[in-house]
Amino acid sequence: MRDSSSPLAGLRRRIARIAAAGEPPGDGAWLASGHAGFDAALGGGLAMGRVHEIFAADALDAASAAAFAALLALRGPGEAPVLWLRTADGARRQGHLYAPGLAELGGDPNRLLLVEARDATALLAAANDAVRCPGSAAVVVESRGALAALDLTAGRRLALGARDAGTVLLLLRFAAEPVPSIAETRWRLAAAPSRELEAQAPGAPAFDLELLRWRAGPAGARWRLEWNRDERAFGDAALSGALLPLSSRRASVAHRAAAA
Repeated sequence: MRDSSSPLAGLRRRIARIAAAGEPPGDGAWLASGHAGFDAALGGGLAMGRVHEIFAADALDAASAAAFAALLALRGPGEAPVLWLRTADGARRQGHLYAPGLAELGGDPNRLLLVEARDATALLAAANDAVRCPGSAAVVVESRGALAALDLTAGRRLALGARDAGTVLLLLRFAAEPVPSIAETRWRLAAAPSRELEAQAPGAPAFDLELLRWRAGPAGARWRLEWNRDERAFGDAALSGALLPLSSRRASVAHRAAAA
């Protein structure tokens, strides 16, 4: 559902119900991808209680980044919700999350709580409420272009909220340039070729990730991850077999990413 007219009031009511439902999901340490090498390199996955930035350059990569964030966040056990925040303008530009497509990839769309804020200021205000919810699997904040309101002071406020609640906060930055921030990790994500299946069916979604910054260790590592819907986990991309040509690949990946 969307709370566009009064996002804060609706979000606060839902957060109160979520927080009363129980403890945070998982072990509270990492949001793991399921890829052994990727998770081990980061000490277990993306650290819970921290902020992580994911940058995507163009429309296709933005759609893939949204798909990656949704699939990763929904790997958390149980029925804990994922709070997804964006502006109404962002929804018009990027398109809406597609529940049947997400279900086809093995995710549970019923766990997504969507909030559309009127502008960037309302978006960050809603994010501050959302990130303090201890009962969520993750909080995803999607934005496009420069987000001037997200200065270091606003970033520290978000980081403190995530730390206190033990919540992982994923900042999806589309068509934006990295600036100094409080993020624990910073990533550049791009759509990767998928392996063609029988009858020229598109293969599993694949993603190229580059670690641009990591407060706890060296940056510069790169991975190509492929989503396995049966295992609900990321794994090594299957590079054997034919790859989809670029035009077909972009269309199929965009469709799959929008489906998330």
